[in-house]
Amino acid sequence: MKNEKSYTVDEATKLMENFCAYQERCHKEVAQKLYDLHMIPEAREKITLHLLQQNFLNEERFSKAFARGKFSIKNWGRIRIVNELKFRNISPYNIKTALKEIDDEAYLKTLQKVAEKKAEVIKEPNAFKKRSKLLSYLSSKGYESELIYEVVNGLI
Repeated sequence: MKNEKSYTVDEATKLMENFCAYQERCHKEVAQKLYDLHMIPEAREKITLHLLQQNFLNEERFSKAFARGKFSIKNWGRIRIVNELKFRNISPYNIKTALKEIDDEAYLKTLQKVAEKKAEVIKEPNAFKKRSKLLSYLSSKGYESELIYEVVNGLI
């Protein structure tokens, strides 16, 4: 075994406060980090409770920030955001709350913009294949199929 640094509960607590203050974190990320620090289960529980009480860890705040960020920066659709939040064990209530952060009008504009940009890049002479590639791409971004079909039919 390598001589890995061991932390006291107080040191680990400070470390985790900084970890959570740097950017919003979910419970799963905090639990993994504490596990990586080789903290015993009792210490992990104590530190997590401290982070919750001191509002360093707030799942609703995390899910809202996550949804806003992934939509505005990575142009992800609702389906992909929901799946990523589920992967992080976020509660259905917080997922629903997070999705309210995305404005419907902005969502449709973004989908249109992403579709137009991708359509320009797809160098495919066959309209059917081009359409298929665009549908696949938008689907992988996490947009709803009925919205995708609407936008793509308007483009190709």
